Amino acid sequence: MIVMKVSDFNYDLPDSVIATHPPKVRGASRLLVVDHVTGELQDRHYGDLPEFLQAGDVVVLNDTRVMKSRLKVVKMNGVGREIVILERHAGDDDWRRHRVMYRGSLKAGDKLRLADLRSAELVVEGVLGDGLAIIASNTDLLMLTEEYGSPPLPPYMNRDATPADVERYQTVFADQAGSAAAPTASLNMTKETIAKLKIKGVKVRHLTLHVGLGTFLPIRVETIESHKMHAEYFTIPDGTITAIAQAKSAGGRVVAVGTTVARTLEYALPQGLTTGEADIFIYPGYDFKVVDVLLTNFHAPKSTVLMLTAAFAGWSKLKPAYEYALVHDYKFLSYGDSMLVV
Repeated sequence: MIVMKVSDFNYDLPDSVIATHPPKVRGASRLLVVDHVTGELQDRHYGDLPEFLQAGDVVVLNDTRVMKSRLKVVKMNGVGREIVILERHAGDDDWRRHRVMYRGSLKAGDKLRLADLRSAELVVEGVLGDGLAIIASNTDLLMLTEEYGSPPLPPYMNRDATPADVERYQTVFADQAGSAAAPTASLNMTKETIAKLKIKGVKVRHLTLHVGLGTFLPIRVETIESHKMHAEYFTIPDGTITAIAQAKSAGGRVVAVGTTVARTLEYALPQGLTTGEADIFIYPGYDFKVVDVLLTNFHAPKSTVLMLTAAFAGWSKLKPAYEYALVHDYKFLSYGDSMLVV
């Protein structure tokens, strides 16, 4: 048995190639097309996506909506803190008590208030470790995020969110509120590209997976097999399941837009599930049962999403593609360019 180490999926990611802002025009990003069999690479643009698909294929998008979940709060001693309201799960209907990530120090019993709203009082019910806590509020937390929060941009951007990020750190088809991070492969998707897909006879369907710890929490173990994924809530409409079944029976392909869609489909459909909590960890050696084509971003070193992409493309094909992208000025991570693995 070969033991894979997290360090096996490392590469040098210079700060200069990390996209800290979205492209000026949504969808104007580049697209690196990778043939997972031959390793052949093509430099294209995101809007060229319909050229690589055909009538009868099904494109599946994640229609989760990112909450403006970053809140600036103040402790009773006047010290400022920042909390991020985490993703929604099944049964999360009472938004007066919820899990958060926090920066700085917090302890059970700490009372917090929003810097811009003194009437909202938050209490730390418990500290869970790893920068996580349970917060109780006298006001609906989801409402507070909408009124006073800001988009939860990844820390590596090293900047505060701007009004432009409210629109751009959100997909054009976002619907179901509940994510603490964007399904970033879809940030480059436009209504025009979707229309072109439909004209070509490609079916476009949705599912919902609320993005959170399972997607962006770093791996803290040395061997891949030792990592435990946090579960993320999903639901798949009957129409999406029917479209996938019809495509499979007719020789069409299932195109997952993003690793969140790929994980949801690979977790749910083999088990006949339409809703639940997906905790599947996909890494090289995994046999994909549903997804035939993957549209995704350029991911961070040693991340679970990089490992999923490596499982799909093959690390021997993906690593050279990343090396090519680095020297050909592709932009990486959430606001960056995209990769299509066919």
